[in-house]
Amino acid sequence: MGSNLGNCQEVLLTSWAWLDAVPGVSCKTLSSPYATEPVGMLTDHWFVNAVGYLTTRLSPVELLETLHVLEQRAGRVRSPGVSGYQDRTLDLDLLLFDELIVQTPDLSVPHPQITRRLFVLKPLSEICPDNLLHPLTGLSIHHHLRDCLRDNPNYHIRQMQWITD
Repeated sequence: MGSNLGNCQEVLLTSWAWLDAVPGVSCKTLSSPYATEPVGMLTDHWFVNAVGYLTTRLSPVELLETLHVLEQRAGRVRSPGVSGYQDRTLDLDLLLFDELIVQTPDLSVPHPQITRRLFVLKPLSEICPDNLLHPLTGLSIHHHLRDCLRDNPNYHIRQMQWITD
């Protein structure tokens, strides 16, 4: 989960609640929020990222469709004809789905960038078991986090606390 426009923490917590209200979805654990510098885009707006664990009766494609509906509900605009990353109110990605490997034109599971993104690995490693293995590499998420920290020593990421009223 990520947001870099508006009240980012509120957007993430609200979208987590929306997701939990979807029939066939049960949200279980949400990581701490992390303030993270943008990757692959020029913007003055830093992100707040988090990772959640949920159970679902939905298929991976159905879950992805649901995530896109929630992004739109939160005001996400995908500008047609614009390439590259853009500022966004909400970005919901499907990182892992059990041990499944899915490759379609619209969905790749595990997420293809998961092993190279500290803003994903830090919150994921906070909530995942030590023995959670990446389905393609066979290595633990914690192993990938150590490698990514080593390879990106100057990347700015800061764990925060959820701000609730």
